[in-house]
Amino acid sequence: MKKVSSSVADAVGVVPDGAQIMIGGFGGSGAPVELIHALIDRFRATGSPKDITIISNNAGNGGVGIAAMIKAGLVRKIICSFPRSPNAEAFNEKYLAGEIELQLVPQGTLAERIRAAGAGIPAFYTPAGFGTELAEGKPTETFDGKTYVRERWLKADVALIKGHKGDHAGNLTYRLAARNFNPLMAMAADTTIAQVAELGEFGSIDPENVVTPGIFVDMIVEVPAPEQEEVLLRKEVNY
Repeated sequence: MKKVSSSVADAVGVVPDGAQIMIGGFGGSGAPVELIHALIDRFRATGSPKDITIISNNAGNGGVGIAAMIKAGLVRKIICSFPRSPNAEAFNEKYLAGEIELQLVPQGTLAERIRAAGAGIPAFYTPAGFGTELAEGKPTETFDGKTYVRERWLKADVALIKGHKGDHAGNLTYRLAARNFNPLMAMAADTTIAQVAELGEFGSIDPENVVTPGIFVDMIVEVPAPEQEEVLLRKEVNY
C-alpha cells in the first residue's frame, strides 16, 4: 500500500463532509499546522469538507490552525478540554452566536477516551467529573467506597497528526513535547494522516525509536520546514 502523499493537499483530499477529526497537539506543540491549513484551502476552493467535528485538546488560538478552521466555517462541533485560551476569539464568537457546539471533557478523561478507542476498550470508569454537570446522565458505580463515572471510548474518522521523522511504511517518531496526543490519536482513527519534517526510506528509523508503528498510519507527507503556531501568532498571521 502506497502511504506517501505528494503534498498536504493530496493528503487531506480524503476527508469527507461531516467527518469527526482528531487533531494532535498541545497548544502549538505537535499541531499539524500545514495539514489543517490544507484542509481550509480545500474548503475555500470546493466548499468541502464541511460540518466537521474536531476532537482536540483546545479550540485554537489567534487566526491560524484550528482557530482558522473555525473562523472559515468548516466546524460544526468541537470536543475538547480547554476551549477558552486567551486569544480564542474565533471559538468565542462562533459559540456565543450559537454557530458551534461544544462538548467539554476533562483533559485526562479526553486522553483516556482516545487511548481506550485505540486499545479497543469501549468504556472505563474515572472519578473525574463526578458530582458536576459534566457527569449528568452518565452511569456511575462505587468501587472501594469511591464513586466513579463511566466514560465511553472516543473514535474518529480521521486523525491529523504531526511527527518529526517518518519512513515510507508510516513509522513515526516525535520531537520532545510534540508527542502529546499524537500517538493516541493515530490509534483511534479509521484513517490517520501524518506530516513529518523528515521522511526517509523504510528502515531509516531504528525500530527501537519508533513511537507510532506504521500499521496505524495511512498517509504520510513530508513538510521539511513546518510552521510553529506560536511563531505565527507572534506575527499576527490570519490564515
